[in-house]
Amino acid sequence: MPEFLSNISPLMVFLAIGAIGFVFLLATLILGDIFDSLGIDTGLDGTDGHGFLDSRVISVFVTAFGGFGAIGIQMGLSIVVSSLLGLAGGVVLGGVVSFFARFLYKQQSSSSVSTGQLVGRTAQVIVSIAPGSLGQISCRIGEERVEKLARSKDNREIKTGAIVRVDEIAGDSVIVSPYTEA
Repeated sequence: MPEFLSNISPLMVFLAIGAIGFVFLLATLILGDIFDSLGIDTGLDGTDGHGFLDSRVISVFVTAFGGFGAIGIQMGLSIVVSSLLGLAGGVVLGGVVSFFARFLYKQQSSSSVSTGQLVGRTAQVIVSIAPGSLGQISCRIGEERVEKLARSKDNREIKTGAIVRVDEIAGDSVIVSPYTEA
């Protein structure tokens, strides 16, 4: 065994593991999820869009493992018990970070409007729709104005300014018919 390895204490090993985890944690705070940045797919994405093996969770686990293992050694516990203490601390703190990240991920919302929300709504023609051709409509959903290419349902001309009803979605455009109050 090389001499420099015989001078390494268990405390130094745990502190080194904690330091590596902390550097990794700082890198994830600056760069974001490192696995996503490098294109590494862990294949363990959760149902809510947040991965089980997120690089932030792993870095917190490694940091906590080293920190709790060092605390165990300082308390006079054996290497095995200190390792188990580090494992337990890493799982708990990694779990807390994962739970918090999932909570934040679920709180995200999108202000974008899906095309499917247009069906059944009224809109105004802003570029006239020629027979068998495309025009353009404008529709307000909540606070957002959506403009879409539109085609007349019965291939009739619909002039600019006319009010229409969106009947269906056809790829990137919508199919409309003149609006009549029922």
